[in-house]
This record gives sequence, C-alpha cells and structure tokens, in this order.
Amino acid sequence: MALRLYQFAISHYCEKVRWALDYKNLNYETTNLLPGQHIKTMQKLTKGAGASVPVLVHEGEVIQGSSNILDYLERTFPDNPITPVDEPAKAQALAWEKRLDDLAGPAVRCYSYHHFLQRPKIVVPLLAAGTPFYNRILLSLAFSRVNEVMRKWMKINEKTAEQSRKVLEELLTELAEIYSQQPFLAGDAFSRADLTAASLFAPLFQPEAYPVPWPKPARIPKEIKAWLNQWQPQLLILNRVYNEHR
Repeated sequence: MALRLYQFAISHYCEKVRWALDYKNLNYETTNLLPGQHIKTMQKLTKGAGASVPVLVHEGEVIQGSSNILDYLERTFPDNPITPVDEPAKAQALAWEKRLDDLAGPAVRCYSYHHFLQRPKIVVPLLAAGTPFYNRILLSLAFSRVNEVMRKWMKINEKTAEQSRKVLEELLTELAEIYSQQPFLAGDAFSRADLTAASLFAPLFQPEAYPVPWPKPARIPKEIKAWLNQWQPQLLILNRVYNEHR
C-alpha cells in the first residue's frame, strides 16, 4: 500500500514531512485538504484523535503529527537516516526538533496569518492551494467565519503576533550564531534538527521547492515585507541549509 500524506499544501509542518519522505527517496501520494472542511476527513482517519495535519497513512497505520511521522519513517524505512546514531547527538537533535516544533512553527504561523488574514484576496489562494478551483469561491464566501475560527484556534491577535515576532527573532539569532560556528545543529551530519529548522522557517524565505509561493512582493503586507528585509541575512542561512539538503 502506498504512502499517502494528508496535508495543507501551504503548511510548513507538512513541508517537514514532505522533505523527510523525499530525503528517504520514498514514493508517496498527497491529498490536499481545505482548512475547515478537513476536520471531517481527519476525525474519520484518526478516529476522533484530532483534526490537525499532517497525517500519514501506510499499510493500515495512521500517524498524526510531523514528529511522530518522522519517527515512523525512521523505524519503517531506515535508509537515509535523519536521526543521529550517537546518543548525545540524537538527544540534541530531538531536543532541537521539539523546541522548533513548539516555538518556531506556531510563531511563523501566527505572525504571518495575523497580517495575511487581513487581506482575504491574498490569503484565500494560499489556503486553497492544491485543491479544486471552486474551493477558492467557497472559502471566499465563508471567509469571515474562516478568519474567526483560525484566529481562535491558533490564538492569533495583535498581541500574540507581536510575541511571535520576538520568538522568531530570538530563534533566528540563535540559529545564525550556531550555523556560523558549525555546519549542523546536532552531531556531524544533517539531521532532523536541521530539516525541522529549515522547513518550519521556509515560508519566510520562500525556496523554489516550496509548493505554495507567496504573492508577488507588491502584495505582501508592508509589515512582513519590512521584517523580512531586516532579517534576510539570518533567513539566508536557513535557505542555504534547505537548498543543500532538500
């Protein structure tokens, strides 16, 4: 049975899993879901365990969450490992992954969506990417409700967006400092720590391989554009990691 990834095409957590699958040279199929409408599909797949993506289905196994999926891939397809064998390096890689999952992922999402959700014509195509064209119409018609639900679910508001910006800056500063001294975050080889760092920040530096490009520069919210320009040197470091290993 083929590997099937249920995802939002735009999701950086889903990009983390896509990268791991590609790194291991695995054939897989994707099912792109529309935010909101995905809940029914996810609840059925996970038997009510939760509605979040990504979810990987393989030979009757249903694995939810990017970190759990990476663990499953490592156990099931051990070639091209992304988890260090050396115990100290392994512990360091897993600690970095958890920290980035807990901090960087939500911060990128909160800061970006706070600004993009104020611009429905720009954000609707991003959310509906990879799904049938009519979903853009449906999403546009229901956008006020979608905006309300996303902000409530992800705790997105002016205050949390500002907090997220600070989290991003602290992490980018720390990561840039580490990468200036060593090529990898954990051990002496590329690992799931580097994969997580580069994939979760990828929406901010927009590598060519990312499946859902942001709008043209003229349509990017001014606040985000100014911030991206300011933090371009640090983001370029993660872009290098992405380009060298993706």
